[in-house]
Amino acid sequence: MRKTDLVIGMLIGIAGALLGSYLFIVIFTEYAFVEGIRLVKFAGNLGKVITLGAILNLILFFGLLHFKKELMAKGVVLATILLTIVTLFV
Repeated sequence: MRKTDLVIGMLIGIAGALLGSYLFIVIFTEYAFVEGIRLVKFAGNLGKVITLGAILNLILFFGLLHFKKELMAKGVVLATILLTIVTLFV
């Protein structure tokens, strides 16, 4: 069991959620990313945006399973669980 694959999977999961959040704000709002994050945080909806961004992790998870990278896929799941815990406290 290679722990580096698990860590790489977690980094891929966090990066995927950040990318998904970025795409959500840029596509569905008329604001730039930083200004959109400020407005979403001010409105109290930052956790919801992070959750929507984590949908991209679903695609990453199944893609890693397709390429037989099970340990990296576990890392993506762990990153999603970590983001869920963070979302509860944001």
